[in-house]
Amino acid sequence: MAADKNHAHELIERLAPSQVAAVVGMLEAMLDPVAQTIANAPVDDEPETEEERRAVAKSKAWFKQRDGQGIPHEEVLAEFGLPPDDIKNK
Repeated sequence: MAADKNHAHELIERLAPSQVAAVVGMLEAMLDPVAQTIANAPVDDEPETEEERRAVAKSKAWFKQRDGQGIPHEEVLAEFGLPPDDIKNK
């Protein structure tokens, strides 16, 4: 294991600065427990239900009617009676 770590250090020393940043990001992701859990999570192989298929079709039709545009954030906040400034400051 020590030989592998030494080899990794040698390789890192040969990288360009931009490559080092990429490797650091990759190592951080590898060591992040949440990222590890997601990476190791089983594939969702549960069959889609008819209800789910209808819901997806309904949402696609809704977006098509709106030319692919969703609901603006401010509109959603207003529906819940929340001013946008309250959310931005939190």
